[in-house]
Amino acid sequence: MGYAGRLEISYYNTIATINSAHKIYLVQHRETEKIYIKKILDVYNPHIYAYLMENHISGIPKLYHAYEESGQLVLIEEFISGISLQEMLDERTITLDLVIRFMSELCSILENLHSLNPPIIHRDIKPSNIIITSCGHAVLIDFNAAKRATDTADHDTVLLGTRGYAAPEQYGFGSSTPQTDIYALGILLKELSSALPAPTNIFDAVISKCTEMNPADRMKTVQELKSEIDKLLNPDNDNYNAVSALQKNFAPPGFRTKTPWKMLTASVGYLFIFWICLSMEIKGATVFRLWLERITALFIALSFVFCSFNYRSIQRFMPLCANQNRLIRYFGVLLLNLMVGFSLLFALVLLESIF
Repeated sequence: MGYAGRLEISYYNTIATINSAHKIYLVQHRETEKIYIKKILDVYNPHIYAYLMENHISGIPKLYHAYEESGQLVLIEEFISGISLQEMLDERTITLDLVIRFMSELCSILENLHSLNPPIIHRDIKPSNIIITSCGHAVLIDFNAAKRATDTADHDTVLLGTRGYAAPEQYGFGSSTPQTDIYALGILLKELSSALPAPTNIFDAVISKCTEMNPADRMKTVQELKSEIDKLLNPDNDNYNAVSALQKNFAPPGFRTKTPWKMLTASVGYLFIFWICLSMEIKGATVFRLWLERITALFIALSFVFCSFNYRSIQRFMPLCANQNRLIRYFGVLLLNLMVGFSLLFALVLLESIF
């Protein structure tokens, strides 16, 4: 790294360690005070990062600086506020609408990468490498394993990627091509569909076509994959009714997955809430006011349950609920509960003033 490179990097102060093992840090520019991500890579393709820095592609973090020194690459890239798709899977907040949206957006990102000459193959598509922004959009990160697809190499010599998501050719059985990323998208779609509140098999045919052992038997392009997913929303599609049923799943928290112990626990909880709220007494209140306040208390209690368990993806209306920081997410859920609760209380006061 030359003097100019060292000077530019020196303007970024490390303010937090995101992942010490992978050398990923949160940094702040001393003059602008803007927040960025700093990465120090041991395994990388310098040509990939050089291209991405000169040609920003929508849906991936913007690169600002990239310098090589002593066999390492130092990157300064855009900080994306949000949570990883892996966290959403862990917290069981995936819905069918989100699966279709995220897969469509990932296909669009990869379409831009694969349309280059030669194509850029990501080769490490997995939930932890996908950030869902506070606005609910998918961003693809981590191009450490990426390479340009060429006709010169007849097989990959080193596994760069993640076991379980890596296609067979990444184990040395062939050369990485756009079908390598399509394989990973198929595995991702399988994982997302199995995490739905009501697991479904409507994606099985698409998943099977994406994850064929032979790359030639897979879907040819991500545009084809996107088209197949979009077809599920077409009323003429055989699976349309199944998709509509999933989108209209209004089962309350505890009953969405039809898991016996969850339904039993939820039933006891709901009965307790109804009993507490509908048996409350208010000294000196008229019958009308008493039942009005009982019903309002019931709505407030149920709203806390629905907001806390993200019923019908209600948390999407509060961007803080999608923040990368767990404490901020919990604060966002609390704030959402308070907003709904105060809205119901305001409605109660308004009704009492009218009647």
